[in-house]
Amino acid sequence: MGDDSAHLRDAYLDLLKRSLLGQTVGPTPLLRPAQDRGADDLRARLARALSPPRGIPADEVLFDLSDNIDGRISVWGLPPWAMTMIGNRRMDNIEFCIRDVLEHEVPGDLIEAGVWRGGATIFMRGVLRAFGVTDRVVYVADSFEGVPAPDEDRYPADAGIVLHLWPGLAVGLEDVKRNFERFGLLDDQVRFVKGWFRDTLPELRAHRWSVIRLDGDLYESTMDALANLYDGLSVGGWLIVDDYEIAACRRAVTEFREKRAISDPIREIDWTGVCWQKSA
Repeated sequence: MGDDSAHLRDAYLDLLKRSLLGQTVGPTPLLRPAQDRGADDLRARLARALSPPRGIPADEVLFDLSDNIDGRISVWGLPPWAMTMIGNRRMDNIEFCIRDVLEHEVPGDLIEAGVWRGGATIFMRGVLRAFGVTDRVVYVADSFEGVPAPDEDRYPADAGIVLHLWPGLAVGLEDVKRNFERFGLLDDQVRFVKGWFRDTLPELRAHRWSVIRLDGDLYESTMDALANLYDGLSVGGWLIVDDYEIAACRRAVTEFREKRAISDPIREIDWTGVCWQKSA
């Protein structure tokens, strides 16, 4: 590829990334519940943003995601236009991992388990298009109904997690498909896997992967994904975990690595994202 072509490719990926992150819009005025003034607890603000209270006083604030480098939710919650909750660093990590497996010809498709509005998988498909890759597929795996209720008897690590009560996390399959269409990236190199991970991911156990990205929050969801997908990850491929900051998710990763005697070093992406490259 010539210098001019490479420059245009990189410019396209940069613009796609910024668009998916919501950084091409704003500062934009939004209403913030007045009771949120001064709130500094990330989880509390995110919960209120995803399931906002009604009938209470609100302040108008300017919302700007242009400096949302590490995906921390600024001001009080999520803007309605962003296709993903992750920031620049985790998006850059996706690009790095895909570039790496393409450069070193690591075989396998790409998958994200837990996609929300689809932003990370839209970007995966965009990277493949930018590099002219036609023999790899992006798998988009989600319930498209939100997060499952914790099964505290079987998975006590998930006790107290209430993400299943957040309606903003439930984005339907047709909505995600429309998001792909908006970016011109819905085609036969995108496949959707609808349902709870415990039911759908066992059907993918024999599949070959080059990049696996997990964003399931819970111990159960994380362990289901690891148990069913990791054996299909090619040597040289990348395993990315988005929710490592959540204790239940981190415990699932730790227990899985210990059980499989995985010693590949964990690399920190930002405050909640980690990854490692499979060596054997």
